[in-house]
Amino acid sequence: MTTRAEPGDDQSDPGLSAIMSERRRLINLGYRLLGSLADAEDVVQETYARWYAMSAREQQAIESPGAWLVTVASRTCLNLLGSARARRETYVGDWIPEPLPEPTEWITGRSGVGGIDPADRVTLDESVTMAFLVVLDAMTPAERVAFVLHDVFRYPFGEVAEIVGRTPAACRQLASSARRRIRNSQTSAGPSAGQAGIVRQFRTAWEAKDIDALIGLLDPDATATADGGGLAVTHLHRIVGGEQVAHAYAEISRVSGDRTTFRECTVNGLPGLVARQDGDIATVFAFEIAGDRIRHIWAVRNPEKLRPWRIG
Repeated sequence: MTTRAEPGDDQSDPGLSAIMSERRRLINLGYRLLGSLADAEDVVQETYARWYAMSAREQQAIESPGAWLVTVASRTCLNLLGSARARRETYVGDWIPEPLPEPTEWITGRSGVGGIDPADRVTLDESVTMAFLVVLDAMTPAERVAFVLHDVFRYPFGEVAEIVGRTPAACRQLASSARRRIRNSQTSAGPSAGQAGIVRQFRTAWEAKDIDALIGLLDPDATATADGGGLAVTHLHRIVGGEQVAHAYAEISRVSGDRTTFRECTVNGLPGLVARQDGDIATVFAFEIAGDRIRHIWAVRNPEKLRPWRIG
């Protein structure tokens, strides 16, 4: 594959340090393509295994090791995206992308988690907000890969075509279709100064079981989605309508009582909440806010998706 050199490439000696320096970029790519940090890590491990399965002569014949790693990782993700659609048919309830383990308190800036290798951290920007990832998940595998590689990682369509196995013109159409999906979703681009305050007001009203205050903070067409994966108790179907969401969350507060405590944390780059029950992390909440109203709430309760949050 002929491509530009990437940061971390060492064409004279594709040794351990040069190859491993690509790890963070591969993790970032895999997470955006799969919506799962665990799956992204598996893809990166498989990519490196394939690299080291080659002979030294085969490795040295590769002009750009970094580009080779990205190609292998992207194709692996493309295959996984196809099989993931079949797995979702048997998933219990709604599937939500795995929230990033970046539980920084947005009041103090203090991190609530440790032990994460900097090479495994995902760079936070608008392409990893929960709202953005949910839209990506609705795309076809080819759309998602073409869009992420070109629009997020800035790969030319000629190189995207070699990875996806289609013509550059076809990849251009795939990325264009993906952009339309994002525009039609009206996904907010990023944080605003008022978002943290709105999430804090929601937390206060929720803890007080103040239904009127909750309704005032929610868009009339607000929705709430929860992901328990059959491993945690939660509502199985999306709740639609601000009033319905307010009543449902007030009931959750009534049932959980004093067992639940909240911390205001950064979730996928935006203000969110982490709930603990009996001292253990039970739920991670991500929000999409439009103007001064909450438009969507995502509650991840599947314990398998919360494992990275419990490290440290």
